[in-house]
Amino acid sequence: MNLLDRFLVKTAFTSYEDFRDHFALRVPERFNFAFDVVDVYAREAPEKRALVWCNDAGEDRTFTFADMKAASDRAAGFFKALGIGKGDRVMLVLKGRYEFWFCMLALHKLGAAAIPATHMMKTHDIVYRIERATIRMVVAANDAELAGYIDAAQAETGSILTTKVLVGGARPGWHDFDRGLAEATPFAGDRDSAEAPANDDTMLLYFTSGTTGMPKMVRHDFLYPLAHILTAGYWQCVQDDGLHYTVADTGWAKAVWGKIYGQWLSGSAVFVYDQERFSAPALMAKVAQYKVTTFCAPPTIYRFLIKEDLSHYDLSELKYCVVAGEPLNPEVYHRFLEKTGIRLMEAYGQTELVVTTATWPWMDPKPGSMGRPSPGYDIELHDLDDKPVEVGEEGELVIKTAAALPPGIFGGYYKDPDMTSGVWHDGFYHTGDVAWQDPDGYLWYVGRADDVIKSSGYRIGPFEVESVLMQHPAVLECAITGAPDPTRGQVVKATVVVAKGFNASDDLKSELQQFVKNATAPYKYPRIIEFVDALPKTISGKIRRVEIRGKKHA
Repeated sequence: MNLLDRFLVKTAFTSYEDFRDHFALRVPERFNFAFDVVDVYAREAPEKRALVWCNDAGEDRTFTFADMKAASDRAAGFFKALGIGKGDRVMLVLKGRYEFWFCMLALHKLGAAAIPATHMMKTHDIVYRIERATIRMVVAANDAELAGYIDAAQAETGSILTTKVLVGGARPGWHDFDRGLAEATPFAGDRDSAEAPANDDTMLLYFTSGTTGMPKMVRHDFLYPLAHILTAGYWQCVQDDGLHYTVADTGWAKAVWGKIYGQWLSGSAVFVYDQERFSAPALMAKVAQYKVTTFCAPPTIYRFLIKEDLSHYDLSELKYCVVAGEPLNPEVYHRFLEKTGIRLMEAYGQTELVVTTATWPWMDPKPGSMGRPSPGYDIELHDLDDKPVEVGEEGELVIKTAAALPPGIFGGYYKDPDMTSGVWHDGFYHTGDVAWQDPDGYLWYVGRADDVIKSSGYRIGPFEVESVLMQHPAVLECAITGAPDPTRGQVVKATVVVAKGFNASDDLKSELQQFVKNATAPYKYPRIIEFVDALPKTISGKIRRVEIRGKKHA
């Protein structure tokens, strides 16, 4: 059983063109994911599997939709008793704990705005979020260091943050989530009550972990989950009664792309591996053990997976794999296909959007391409004068919004109309991402507008050089940036993480430089190569090229 028929005009398509032209959502006058999806399953298919959770300690739990309704009703009752109601902003810092799902659904039922956040924050990060969003309550996993940062941030921000809830333990000044849940009177509201939120009320706020500047607050309303039918049903191709695994921390937007909304609407359970420290063998063992059917991860994860002997794992239930977060190097695509027989289907999107372009199931993948536009996403590529470019030319990816808003687009940057109007004006939303389109309509990512390297009159996209370097066996990961040069303006710099079995050396630098010269236009080769233990990344796994550019080089 899935609910797609209730929210889609048509569910089956014969081609990309059919999908692009005829996909349409049925939008209710009032929609609330917790009431209209989770509670409906709990009523009509109570034993249907919703969440499968495990951790490194060997613990595991399986929750049905009946379990999810009961737990979210109790959590909503507990939060209501703490004074949380419609419009209040609540930050969730819960790592991979299953209580995250209880809390999200509870806040949806109350009409409060959920702010998922990473556990990697320090005091100044938390202060910034409390003040910018006027956060009233924090629900956090039991971590002494994290709780200490939150306590310090509360002291620094005065009376804004009034309530702290700890999950999985006890701490002075904090409410005990487990005890509160056990003692709570279950919430008895519904989506039609006077206190229930409207479709355009704020449901989610995300502080984006961008590659430049301070985080922005992306606002999504209560219709946002419906648009993730595109993400889960037609890009990830989740299966009814299947088990979908998206590798993502609950603190960033990829979690709601892959761990709740579209998957449950499409009838798939979600798998959560609460992994303390990433290990490719451990991850693959869980995929095999729990019989994951569909899988999504950023390119970084796949780069580690292809280094493993995947024949050691029973992947017979794994049917479909997708990738997003950064462009996929063709070498990774081919190695994964060789090892598993599964094609990686790439996509592109932002925290501000849902899946925006993708390699859809009716399309043959072109490794490195981010596919073709999602239904409802009228995409153009513009030059610096905001004029459309020709096929094959690079331009900023913009989305036309004058005639109609695409499914799942954000409602602007919360409390920041100037920043909103800076990227959304004249009938277009400007993504800040540069791409080009081939004659078949496939889009190819070049980089952020400020990542493109201009050297001796040449324009060089970081991804094209990274794709070449990734073919060398000594390169585990790499990032290409521009470094200032008095003669050429900029030169190409490669920051490289060396694979096991290789040593960083001047000889290896020369070898990598020659490797690039032999594989692509010589002007693209990295004149500077720096070896590092790890690349700086955002919590969403994107390489922080701005941080690399800011470092001085020898």
